[in-house]
Amino acid sequence: MAQSIFVASMEGHTGKSTVALGLVNLLIGNVTKVGVFRPVVRSTLERDRVLDLLISRLPHLEYEDCVGVTYDEIHSDPEGSLSRIIERYRALEQRVDTVVVVGSDYTDIAGPAELEYNSRIAANLRSSILLVVRAIDRSPEEVKQAAQLAIDEIESNHAKVIGIVVNRITVPDTQPFADAIAGMGVPVWTLPDIPILSSASVAELMKQLGGKLAFGDEDLLSREAEHLLIAGMNTEHVLERLREGQVVITPSDRTEILIALMAAHAAENFPSLSGIILNGGYAVPDSVARLIRGFGQKIPVIETRHDSYVTARISSTTRGSMTPTTQRKIDLALSTFEEHISGESMLTQLDFTRSSVVTPLMFEAELLDRARANRKHIVLPEGDDDRILRAASTLLARQVAQLTILGNEPAIRARAKELGLDIDDARVLSPDDPELIERFAEEYTRLRAHKGMRIERAREIVRDVSYFGTMMVHLGLADGMVSGALHTTAHTIKPSFETIKTKPGVSIVSSVFLMLMEDRVLVYGDCAVNPDPTAAQLADIAISSAETAKQFGVEPRIAMLSYSTGESGAGADVEKVREATRLVRERAPHLSVEGPIQYDAAIEPSVAKTKLPDSDVAGRATVFIFPDLNTGNNTYKAVQRSAGAVAVGPVLQGLNKPVNDLSRGALVHDIVNTVAITAVQAQGF
Repeated sequence: MAQSIFVASMEGHTGKSTVALGLVNLLIGNVTKVGVFRPVVRSTLERDRVLDLLISRLPHLEYEDCVGVTYDEIHSDPEGSLSRIIERYRALEQRVDTVVVVGSDYTDIAGPAELEYNSRIAANLRSSILLVVRAIDRSPEEVKQAAQLAIDEIESNHAKVIGIVVNRITVPDTQPFADAIAGMGVPVWTLPDIPILSSASVAELMKQLGGKLAFGDEDLLSREAEHLLIAGMNTEHVLERLREGQVVITPSDRTEILIALMAAHAAENFPSLSGIILNGGYAVPDSVARLIRGFGQKIPVIETRHDSYVTARISSTTRGSMTPTTQRKIDLALSTFEEHISGESMLTQLDFTRSSVVTPLMFEAELLDRARANRKHIVLPEGDDDRILRAASTLLARQVAQLTILGNEPAIRARAKELGLDIDDARVLSPDDPELIERFAEEYTRLRAHKGMRIERAREIVRDVSYFGTMMVHLGLADGMVSGALHTTAHTIKPSFETIKTKPGVSIVSSVFLMLMEDRVLVYGDCAVNPDPTAAQLADIAISSAETAKQFGVEPRIAMLSYSTGESGAGADVEKVREATRLVRERAPHLSVEGPIQYDAAIEPSVAKTKLPDSDVAGRATVFIFPDLNTGNNTYKAVQRSAGAVAVGPVLQGLNKPVNDLSRGALVHDIVNTVAITAVQAQGF
């Protein structure tokens, strides 16, 4: 039977989805298979947003398997619906280790009716309840009274409250709310209110208004409407009231205001608006439309036929939601949860059992935790790529690393605001900075003097973003660099060979892939850099790979791979691996290493018993060293595709300071992971 926790509230707008998201994220890092279940959804005609959000983080789940019944089914047959909920939950429970059950809260009325049914569900699922209480517009004493009412109702239906989260606290000091609950005999946690989480996106406003996109970029409809302004006054007074992230509502026949808003949005010394809504249904004249398009701005301009009053009413009462595409909201919710709630405390208090295996999701969660524990400074040279800006927003919100982004600062910050991203904490640095160019050129000339480098040529070279970023790392202005989203691997890593160079005692720069298997992490090297390493180089690769493995929590047991195991084979290729194994034992006697050994003998205990029964590595290897690039590259891709492994990398190793390369098809998620890996590597210097 899976462990389970039921996240419940007695009313709407408690921020229960934030708590559920934070709890799921916490469990991902500690439990092998996390499930989520929504006993009651609004309907079958559209997907439940909370459930959609949670399963987007759990790729092993299908939406249909995580749903109980609809409201209509409950109203027509409460007892039959309860039986179906239990049946569907039990089916899901068989496939996971822990389930987060998220109760319903659609009535938006503080009272026991819906909580009663949720309590009955929890009791029948044998789930303890984590109660979420809303603090907004309430004093600590009023929060206590609401919590007591909820607990009384829950216990009267034979369910148990195992903890309370007081959410949406609008005052800076949350302690009085914790103190008010403290005497109730259950653990209590507090979270502040985050207004942007309830802000509607421009797309949500457009949908509620029945509007259409008249001008602008459809991709920017996801930006939140952080503020609303009804612009019916004279233009100069409208301009005085503009704020960052604002949606401005104005009559569609007030074209002078529309023109002024577009001009203000384009101006560097005015706020970046989220959108403009034109109400009234009047068509924008062709001459004005031509002028609007001439501004070259991507801000969404929405047209609706509603009058000013109805438009304002609908816009002001439309609540936003977190969805898989609202990354800024997700980042804010998770960072707030992590900042205010001790994960260790919650896991202990809720009595969750930690898993001894390591899944891909667990590894990624631990990776971010490792980076956060000692934040390092990473430079991102490709600031003109939206993926880099989106990743930067996530990295900063989750406090994974300090960042410098290279590029034109006004353009980069304007684009980030346009995308609804927060990169305020990042340093944005121009690669044309004359002072740094001169400093970098002098150092590069010194380093490459043996190659005949002259200062004039060096000034040209270091303007290249890859060289500029690498020189920052070399001179200690950053701890590491991640690039390659827009550039080739050679363009990214060549400067590091020339300037950062290899660690003392290391003769070669190599790479590994961290292979995230279903229940463990394996390290494959070298699958990306060196075509045909010598025995000495292969030994270097093995020692570097073992160090990398240890950095990421993998106990290194090295298998030096060949087509032969032990003494059974001969030939130049086998002898190279045999010599490399001898060199590893000689240079790093503390490491566990076996070779030559075939892959099956290295990973499968039953084969190891037959081929190398006395080996400490055979059958339980964690670090796999391939004899050449052809073998390594093909093997990692074969395992990735056939075994469903997640391949993280390539992770460069052997350099004096960390530099890592991205695939040009890298997703935002990949960039976040690579920066975290680079930050963890930097902790070792």
